[in-house]
Amino acid sequence: MIGRKQEQQQLQACLDSNQSEFLIVYGRRRIGKTYLVREFFHNQFAFSYVGGHQLTKKEQLQYFAEALQEYSNTLVAPSLNDWHAAFAYLKELLKSKPEEERKVLFIDEMPWIDTPHSDFVKELEMFWNGWAATRKDIILIACGSATSWMTDHLLSNQGGLHNRITRQIYLRPFTLQETESLLEESGCHWDRFQITQCYMVLGGVPYYLKMIDGRQSLAQNIDRLFFEKNAPLRNEFQELYPALFNNSDKYITIVEALAAKREGMEKTEISKTTKISGGWLTKILTNLEQCDFIVGYSRFGNKVKNAIYRLTDFYSLFYLKFVAPHNHNDTHFWMHSLQAPGIAAWQGLTYKLVCLSHVEQIKRKLGINGILTSVSCWRNKGQATGEEPKPRTQIDLVIDRADRIINLCEVKFTNEPYAITSDYAMRLRTRMAIFKTETKTRKAVATTFITTFGILPGKHSSIAQSEVTMDDLYG
Repeated sequence: MIGRKQEQQQLQACLDSNQSEFLIVYGRRRIGKTYLVREFFHNQFAFSYVGGHQLTKKEQLQYFAEALQEYSNTLVAPSLNDWHAAFAYLKELLKSKPEEERKVLFIDEMPWIDTPHSDFVKELEMFWNGWAATRKDIILIACGSATSWMTDHLLSNQGGLHNRITRQIYLRPFTLQETESLLEESGCHWDRFQITQCYMVLGGVPYYLKMIDGRQSLAQNIDRLFFEKNAPLRNEFQELYPALFNNSDKYITIVEALAAKREGMEKTEISKTTKISGGWLTKILTNLEQCDFIVGYSRFGNKVKNAIYRLTDFYSLFYLKFVAPHNHNDTHFWMHSLQAPGIAAWQGLTYKLVCLSHVEQIKRKLGINGILTSVSCWRNKGQATGEEPKPRTQIDLVIDRADRIINLCEVKFTNEPYAITSDYAMRLRTRMAIFKTETKTRKAVATTFITTFGILPGKHSSIAQSEVTMDDLYG
């Protein structure tokens, strides 16, 4: 299994425990939740059931009964009219197993099981509190992509399941290093420049990455996955959000607004653009952030107010930029567009997001991973009437360190070492001066360059007090 070492340790801890465990595994669609659980336990479950999407209560109970039949090795499935009866049969099944063995129950896609007025959660509470939790041999694993449901009904449950979850695993996208390992395991031996470009399109989502054919170039793979007739990822966007969220149209509206403004938007800007406000907006932003679709970055010096939200799901960004706006008849669209100016601009912006998702690797390279830090962004203020005009500037990554140093990070994506010109060096000095003046910081301020292949030595390269390369992001 690639990566997931901490998650495997959690699962092993459940096996080694001397009490019953209620573990939830959640995260965005296609991230590998089911694969993790099934691979770790080698599909050896005392009972396993997968909820069906958009099935009725009657249909869910019928399939649950068939699972009970399978795991009890009986000829006839029980007749189930409600979830009370379903869990009663499940208890009898588990009681028939040897007392000394740990009994792993895996209920996958649990949010889909909880149909309206089904009383599923109430009966799950009774099953756990009234029976399973009193024993020492039960491991109940609840899994689901609808992160908002998993949080509201299990983690933040204010009823019978309040504080009953003993462990939780939130599965995040792969890092660049894990992506490289997965591709190599799949027979794809690209260099890191190509892997990084691949990450800009698919992110660290294992399901998407496994579709890569190492015999083809990255451009050929992108055409096959997005632009050929019946391309497998062409319609994924229409399935992705409805599978995760109720009222998915509102979520998509916000995602589209953020995709159109890559530098990010404040909450008030999002509300004005989408006409979604109040509690609805707060809930949607929270759920999107919990699922790793967006990230809210605090402003430097202001940890909560006026956070800047950015769309950080690489697949959604690529789809909305290059697939959705066009009626593609060109099945080799990406191959034919590689030299287009828009591609270079898109890569430059997207590489910034790659860096923002690998801050720990950046800190490790800078030798500050053991120092308390806070990460934020910064925009300079507008000019008051009568003031001398100041250039508009934004810093996407500010690392504020407890050792009283602030790193202002400059990100550049190029296919060769980056050459700093005299004009650009002057712009950076001006930006640093504006930052010091407006923030009134007394800390030392250093410029850090994050590039693909480093900085070309030259007369103005000394403006960069520290340097991080693409290889460092794989650390």
